[in-house]
Amino acid sequence: MPLQESELGSLLPPNPQGKRGEMVARKTSFRNYTWLAAALAPRCGWLLPGLEQRLAVLAVASPAAARPYAAAAAKAAKKDAKKDAKKDAKRSRQEKEKEKPLPRRRPLMSKPVDDVYLTWLYRRPSYELEQAVGMLKRFQELDFTHPKQFVYINVFLDMALQKKKKVDPFSSSVSLPHRFTDEVNKVLVFTENEQEAEVAREHGAAIVGGVELIKWILEDEIQADFYVAVPAIIPKLIPLRNKLKKKYPSVRRNSLGSDIPRMVQFFRECHQYTVEDESVIKTRIARLDMPTEHIIANLKTIIHDICTFKPSNFNPIVQRLVIRSSTSEGLLLNLDGILPQVEKVEEKEEEDAGDEDQQKPVQESLST
Repeated sequence: MPLQESELGSLLPPNPQGKRGEMVARKTSFRNYTWLAAALAPRCGWLLPGLEQRLAVLAVASPAAARPYAAAAAKAAKKDAKKDAKKDAKRSRQEKEKEKPLPRRRPLMSKPVDDVYLTWLYRRPSYELEQAVGMLKRFQELDFTHPKQFVYINVFLDMALQKKKKVDPFSSSVSLPHRFTDEVNKVLVFTENEQEAEVAREHGAAIVGGVELIKWILEDEIQADFYVAVPAIIPKLIPLRNKLKKKYPSVRRNSLGSDIPRMVQFFRECHQYTVEDESVIKTRIARLDMPTEHIIANLKTIIHDICTFKPSNFNPIVQRLVIRSSTSEGLLLNLDGILPQVEKVEEKEEEDAGDEDQQKPVQESLST
């Protein structure tokens, strides 16, 4: 049945707003109902002259359908353009910085000529260990400070290993050859054997007991500087692992074993140091009124113990070493003669092996 274009308006719903509102509504919604008529025409048998051409014009001329997609595409293109512009600007800045000549800095001089000078113009002087200790003693006399003040060292470490690996911060205990304080550490011994408990008390253990101490330690009723245990009781001490952490008895720290007298004596008199800020050790090593030889011996003992925490095939773990007293400035030390000579020993062994290989053909030729 033919349907005229003028009759298409009858498909629209009535508008209660009057004639003027009706005309506006019909104009705004006529396009949508054109599509509706196109969908119903085949089913109802309508014949709409020029409908296909009108639909084609609407599809081309109507920006409503394509507007969201076009806006999104334009927005994405604008973002990409901004990113490219930022990258280009950054690249140009980097190229300009590379092209700029580096500022010429005057090389630092080695030794000052006058007694008064600007320190930032000269390299920091380094001293031999014996010379530095003598200077600290001289500073004390000139400043009229306490003669029995402590001597400290600041050790700056290289914790790097292969690639991104590094040495974890550590703490250690070492027995110094010359004690500089009368203070003793508080040692707790875990044992359920009465004879072992008696031996521990005789050698100076502050607290001795078995599993009954676990509750008091967890509640912070009992505290000690070091915790020592015999192997028989260690399975019962697992609840204390998270509480004691690095102080938990272990073979690696020499706090787990059967030789109670040796362990108690060592931990009562040992000196403990810890890595701070991931790469620095600050600890005292002696008193200033001690003989120079004793101060040097204590320092070397601590440095040699520190060097055991990094394999010898890497760079030395000790990078810089500064010594000072309680009231003096820090003196940078020359590391020659302080660090253990591991590399030289290995070279000597290789040379000896090479000499032996050379001597063997000579001996064989003589025997023939």
